[in-house]
Amino acid sequence: MGDATVTTREGPEEAVPHSVAERTGPGLLRRLRTPRRPRLWFEILLIAVSYWTYSLIRNAVPEQRAEALSNADWLWRLEHSLGIAVEESVNHAINGVTWLIVGMNYYYATLHFVVTLAVLVWLYRRHSGRYAATRLVLFATTGVALVGYYLYPLAPPRLMTNTGFIDTVLAHDTWGSMASGDLKNMSNQYAAMPSMHIGWSVWSGLTIFALARTPWVKVLGLLYPAATLVVIVATANHFWLDAVGGLICLAFGYGVARLWYGALPYRLPRVVPARTGAVAPGAGARPAPVPAEEENEPVPARTSPGP
Repeated sequence: MGDATVTTREGPEEAVPHSVAERTGPGLLRRLRTPRRPRLWFEILLIAVSYWTYSLIRNAVPEQRAEALSNADWLWRLEHSLGIAVEESVNHAINGVTWLIVGMNYYYATLHFVVTLAVLVWLYRRHSGRYAATRLVLFATTGVALVGYYLYPLAPPRLMTNTGFIDTVLAHDTWGSMASGDLKNMSNQYAAMPSMHIGWSVWSGLTIFALARTPWVKVLGLLYPAATLVVIVATANHFWLDAVGGLICLAFGYGVARLWYGALPYRLPRVVPARTGAVAPGAGARPAPVPAEEENEPVPARTSPGP
């Protein structure tokens, strides 16, 4: 058969053959790096398995008590030399207000999970195009934190010896920490650096601030990590510098997402079209739209040349 031709208004035009690669779309790597509509069953399974794995690895890190206490003493001396060693004063001051410290104990034990999951659900429902990239930030942040727990065991202030820190959960007989009371054997007590209470709360706060439209909701997004910082110090679960470690891990998480997707999560399209399931920048150009006045314009009939 001869070469295929396409008739246009300007005349016959030779058809350009398309390669198999062009017909099959972008490659595997490009598809993986393209924002896609999340699938509910997959996300529930992924989050459940990821948290189980995180807890398993975190608790499998050897509880190096002597090294963890030594590191805590060194960190406490460092904060004194920097003039920021106010954790003990905050711990004692807030412990004197029973209703407040009991509330902080429950805050520490619950909101860490509740708010993070709520933000993930909100992203899934309202910002499907940004969901995967923002989730990657959270997962990368948590993953690198596991390395910190292994390389730098650290006792929280409440477990230090020869100091005046108060374990507020034990003092007020409240359920407020997996590392106190009857639950202490279920969690690694010497995994205080970095603080994922700060890593996750700042992730939640930044996401709310960047994507929420209501001003007071944006303000709440900023207040949440600030309140979390006060709570982790008042309950003697972390030093200030543990919070700095959490921020460093979070910065790593944003860096991973930026490299993988080519943009910060909040700059990606809000919604991925349901028809295609994914949008790959530059994956293929759509034909130019025909102007309305030309769309219904009849095409002149072709006439054969005269004798």
